[in-house]
Amino acid sequence: MSNAADLHAVLPGPSVPTSSPTGSGDPVLDELLSLLPDEAVITDPQVMGAYRQDRAFDPDAGVPRAVVLPRSTEHVKLTVQWAARHNVPVVPRGAGTGLSGGATAVDGGIVISTERMRSIRIDSVTRTAVVQPGLLNAEVKAAAADAGLWYPPDPASYEICTIGGNAATNAGGLCCVKYGVTSDYILGMEVVTADGRAVRLGGPRLKDVAGLSMLKLFIGSEGTLGIITEITLRLLPPAPPARTVVGWFAGSQEASAAILDIASSIRPSMLEYMDSTSLNAVEDVLGMGLHRHAGALVVARSDDQSPSGSEVAAMLEAFQRHGAFEAFEAADQEEGERFAHARRIAIPAVERMGSLLLEDVGVAIPRLADLIRGVEKIATNRGVTIAFIAHAGDGNTHPLIAFDPDDADMKERAYRAYGEVMDLAIELGGTITGEHGVGRLKRPWLVDQIGEDLFEMSNSVKRALDPAGILNPGTIFAAPVPGAHGQNGQV
Repeated sequence: MSNAADLHAVLPGPSVPTSSPTGSGDPVLDELLSLLPDEAVITDPQVMGAYRQDRAFDPDAGVPRAVVLPRSTEHVKLTVQWAARHNVPVVPRGAGTGLSGGATAVDGGIVISTERMRSIRIDSVTRTAVVQPGLLNAEVKAAAADAGLWYPPDPASYEICTIGGNAATNAGGLCCVKYGVTSDYILGMEVVTADGRAVRLGGPRLKDVAGLSMLKLFIGSEGTLGIITEITLRLLPPAPPARTVVGWFAGSQEASAAILDIASSIRPSMLEYMDSTSLNAVEDVLGMGLHRHAGALVVARSDDQSPSGSEVAAMLEAFQRHGAFEAFEAADQEEGERFAHARRIAIPAVERMGSLLLEDVGVAIPRLADLIRGVEKIATNRGVTIAFIAHAGDGNTHPLIAFDPDDADMKERAYRAYGEVMDLAIELGGTITGEHGVGRLKRPWLVDQIGEDLFEMSNSVKRALDPAGILNPGTIFAAPVPGAHGQNGQV
């Protein structure tokens, strides 16, 4: 069973009509229809329903006036210029795989979906790729591989998430513990700003410090400062073959100690954690013989090619030193990939247990054990199920709160647990989001993490670049008060 099959089973893609209406009866919308090709604008309410939410399933999602499917930067420019003239909110969207509500439609606004912006050009000499944002991460990887190169960032949803969405949230992944996150591979971008200008940030140069680092400002800004229409990516030579090491533990604390031991001594190319709840959910799906009685599973990888294989030996020793009841190196690449696949499908596997509130809180690795222990306590105190998986090598964790949406009492307890997990991460000096973004769901906790001063500085940047507040209102920043142009509200 492939990753794509697993993930698509829980996330069907929207069906896009082959034609759009020639007139809407709304003069403002008719102006937009006149600016773009007929097939670029959707106004059918049933079809637009698939574009109202991302995988956070925000219950407060609005009903858009239209969905725009551009194919070029020029289409995006024309759309945003129209929106700016008429003060229409604009919500950018990739594949809708986001987990924090960052692609939530606004009543009377429009959604710009980049799914048809799918071109890619690879320059093998400079090891760069120029891509439009609608390409899937897996498609970028495949095109790079065809050119004998490698694009490292690998979110667990890499087969269904877009490269534009990855840039908008600064996505991470399983190999980022050694190879870095999306921002480490973006050399340049073209973005359309709130007034409809297309601006180039950075470029194919490996070193460039001319002016302020605006590129880094837009990466991870979740469509609140501009809409990404093109990305210049840095590619690497192919990675060496990986060796996979597996450690089974009776409890989470022993596993956490082994993870800290490994992370403090070597740099593995993957270091992932799964608790008992998540590994049992995966076993229900795959039936691959995972130990159901285990308290925790750690899957690590090394691409160390030294004859001694010292990294693999060090990881095995760390597992054994901290009480693993079984530790071994996978027999071959195929077996190693089976364990990596088990980790990748953990979220859709747990999703079979009910509706999910998905977190991506992060802490410094020495506090990982405290975070796991604290989340376990929250689950017990609130009487809810929390599956815990993690990119443990960099402290980025995913507590997954499963609940029955038809049980009002359970739902309330789940939402309270969701907030308490973020409170705990902040208390431990961590973050409310390591890679999924603030979106709408985590916005109330942002100021608690970054403080009033930095929060106001961030609002100042937002007001400077989007004075009317039309770009993705309600994401990261509170939606502006209608008519109060240039004044974004507080969280």
